[in-house]
Amino acid sequence: MIHSTVGSIGSVAIWVTLLGCLSSSIYYVVCLWSAAAFLRQRRAAESTCSTPVLPPVSILKPLKGTDPDIYESFRSHCLQDYPEYEIIFGVSDPADPAVAAVCQLQREFPDRSIRLVVCDKILGANVKVSNLEQMVQHAHYDFLVVNDSDIRVEQDYLRRVIAPLTNEKVGMVTCLYRGVAAPTLGSQLESLGISTDFCPGVLVARQLESGLRFGLGSTLAFRRSELERIGGFKSVVDFLADDYELGRRIAGRGLEVLLSDVVVETHLPAYTLGGFLSHQLRWARGVRDARLGGYIGLVSTFGLTWALTNLIAARFVAWSWAVLGLVALLRLAVALLVGKSVLRDAHLGKHLWLLPLRDLVAVAVWAVSFFGHNVTWRGDRFQLKDGRLIRMAP
Repeated sequence: MIHSTVGSIGSVAIWVTLLGCLSSSIYYVVCLWSAAAFLRQRRAAESTCSTPVLPPVSILKPLKGTDPDIYESFRSHCLQDYPEYEIIFGVSDPADPAVAAVCQLQREFPDRSIRLVVCDKILGANVKVSNLEQMVQHAHYDFLVVNDSDIRVEQDYLRRVIAPLTNEKVGMVTCLYRGVAAPTLGSQLESLGISTDFCPGVLVARQLESGLRFGLGSTLAFRRSELERIGGFKSVVDFLADDYELGRRIAGRGLEVLLSDVVVETHLPAYTLGGFLSHQLRWARGVRDARLGGYIGLVSTFGLTWALTNLIAARFVAWSWAVLGLVALLRLAVALLVGKSVLRDAHLGKHLWLLPLRDLVAVAVWAVSFFGHNVTWRGDRFQLKDGRLIRMAP
């Protein structure tokens, strides 16, 4: 009787894990299809020679503390091949260490319009968005670009991001990004996750939903009029995933959120393993609250975990090794096509051996994210409720 029960449980485990392997394999194929579609559109865009009349632009960069190579990231925005633009930096504390880099930038580029705004009001739990609401009052132009303080861009970035916004059907332009890791395990796992997990997921969402319904903090480009129609930055001042919310609300007005062919870069901090896990948990709980259905559905995409579990459930029989090999091959194909071809991640090869560990950690973070609502962001602790931040006592 006991042997019969154990055998039945084992059979159920085999079939469940095989179903997980099948769903993951289908997901990986969809990733490959989505990445191929993006590459075709990028090649078409690169072969197009026409350039619309480009409007003047205000770049808004909210700051809090310093990031790795922050000055070079700032500097890349001053080297744009673009007719007219300004850069507005914003801090809530005039003693913020990032202010020194802004002052240095102003000295190096005296002819460039670079301003620092001290945002002395706290309008909500998300201080970054609170600052943006105050910064935009100082912006001279109607076309706005918001990106995170750690983003580094190429010289033609503004041209390629702003050009689609001359079409009134486009409400927002956003960008994929790649991470440049510091020499720590946590930082390398973070970079690998961006290139092989996060960005493939964005491409799949774009393909299956016939366009994006959200924005990415690496770049949010839009017209001031569209921002005002959704209630301004203050309408999302309590949300953790403010970039997601801005894109969702603009898309909700029937406008296109376009994924640009531009890929930007972020230089990651030297995360400890604990710092990496904390950052992943914050991101995971933010996505959970923003897209709960899709987040739960991630369980069907954890291919390597399903295949390894199937291997154990099947007691390492030959066919279970074949299943593992097929799933691993598809997973590697996604990592290479998106990381190498789409993102042009020059460092992917030396971190690729960490992919199984990174995927197993992702499963653990996904599971833990359902147990609790607390997140830590830039040293501050919050409780997350329906996507909104509630500041906790120190």
